[in-house]
Amino acid sequence: MHVHKFSGVTSYDVGHRHQYVGVTEPAPSGVPHTHRYFTFTSFDDGHRHEIRGVTGPAIPLPGGGHYHEFSGVTTTSGRIPHSHRYSGKTSG
Repeated sequence: MHVHKFSGVTSYDVGHRHQYVGVTEPAPSGVPHTHRYFTFTSFDDGHRHEIRGVTGPAIPLPGGGHYHEFSGVTTTSGRIPHSHRYSGKTSG
């Protein structure tokens, strides 16, 4: 079993953006797999959003190991209700 770190910055919407950082849920090593992930964004402009989803499949790295790509849309929040887009790659 193993996990990956992930982090990034959301899209800029309604005059602001959010940062996020987290660790995926564990998944088996040595077999094709994905990871579920969940975290909250930073608290900006008086609110925060949830980020959750499932990564894409493992992408091999030249020196060994692998990473995963992820993307999605946050939950809706804020005094002007809105969401943000996000995407990135996990740690290897």
